[in-house]
Amino acid sequence: MKKFLVIALVLGISLTACKEKEVYVESEVAEVVVPVMQYGFDLNNYEVVTDTVKSGDTFGNIIDPHLVDGQSIFKAAEELDAVYSVRRIQVGKPYKILKRKDSLGTPEAFIYEPTKMDYVVLNFADSLKAYKDKHPLKFVRKTASGVINSTLSEAMEEEGLGMAAIYELSDIYRWSIDFFRLQKGDRFKMIYTERYINDSIYAGIESIEAAVFETDKTPFYAFDFKTDSINNISDYYDENGKTLRSFFLKAPVNYSRISSRFTKRRFHPVQKRWKAHKGTDYAAAYGTPIVSTANGVVIKSGYTRGNGNYVKVKHNNTYSTQYLHMTKRKVKVGQRVKQGQVIGTVGSTGLATGPHVCYRFWVNGKQVDPYKQNLPSADPLPNEKMEDYLNFIQPLKDEIDLLSFKNDDQVL
Repeated sequence: MKKFLVIALVLGISLTACKEKEVYVESEVAEVVVPVMQYGFDLNNYEVVTDTVKSGDTFGNIIDPHLVDGQSIFKAAEELDAVYSVRRIQVGKPYKILKRKDSLGTPEAFIYEPTKMDYVVLNFADSLKAYKDKHPLKFVRKTASGVINSTLSEAMEEEGLGMAAIYELSDIYRWSIDFFRLQKGDRFKMIYTERYINDSIYAGIESIEAAVFETDKTPFYAFDFKTDSINNISDYYDENGKTLRSFFLKAPVNYSRISSRFTKRRFHPVQKRWKAHKGTDYAAAYGTPIVSTANGVVIKSGYTRGNGNYVKVKHNNTYSTQYLHMTKRKVKVGQRVKQGQVIGTVGSTGLATGPHVCYRFWVNGKQVDPYKQNLPSADPLPNEKMEDYLNFIQPLKDEIDLLSFKNDDQVL
């Protein structure tokens, strides 16, 4: 009996020990590699050589070291030329060579990027083949608001918005708001969509759905509305369906500054004497595009000692405009031009001390100050579309009205 108990106790202890002892078995967990898809390739599978086109480079000397046996520079250029001219490859533009991760580092593709959006591929695998494509775009809807304490650009930069946003906003309101007379306390709100390449690279503003710009305590609404879905034509209208367009643009250059206004008496900086200044000067950088402020026909395009390179446009029997001191003229006499069409570039030719455009305005043959004229409006929204428009903008107007200004709890 004692012997039996001893055996039982020993077995019990052994069983308990077995229960308490845990056995760990190591197992290998496979690492999950997330594909990095760009240009139609999984970049995980390649060594990526990145470089830029340098002065003196040709397509031939870039590609020659990477061709495989049996492939020639001539054939490679011929294949690429079919989709993208090799003569358009520019210094400073990026390119990549994809090499397989084998013992030889076999080249598989040459990729050239003429723009952030576009790329061209020459595939070496098996046989030479070229094609062009675009990076995938991601669209992100955002809102922004700001209060002007000094300039519009500073107010927008505080919101993380760049020059692209400034140009877009000033372009929408270029008929209705004088951006050269903004005051401290003027403010804006906008609902817009940004573009991103490959989910991360900022590629500018796609569109502004709605905006409201309050200047001199007067709000100016703008809503983007498609008037022709077949031809994809849209325009901006206010909260009552009135077009923001006018017969004339407010200025011939986009978001610049007025350096001298129309006046009966001004000291001329070149001629060193007092005289009337029958134009409005817009200071801007050399080469800034100058646009026609309305549709019309070019009646003068030439050079004089005082005007420098200049263009004059007749819009109808009542109105004409003139643009002075250009570096280059881009239209000829007799040419029809549209509102917003580039007719030249800013310079300082003629009697000018710095780069600007002198904008002159005629009404019935008399030079006048365009800022003091009651100018005609463009065509309104068709009556048959008004109900659709008001229904379309209502939720947008509710959304933008509820959007607060930065550091300001007030809403419009």
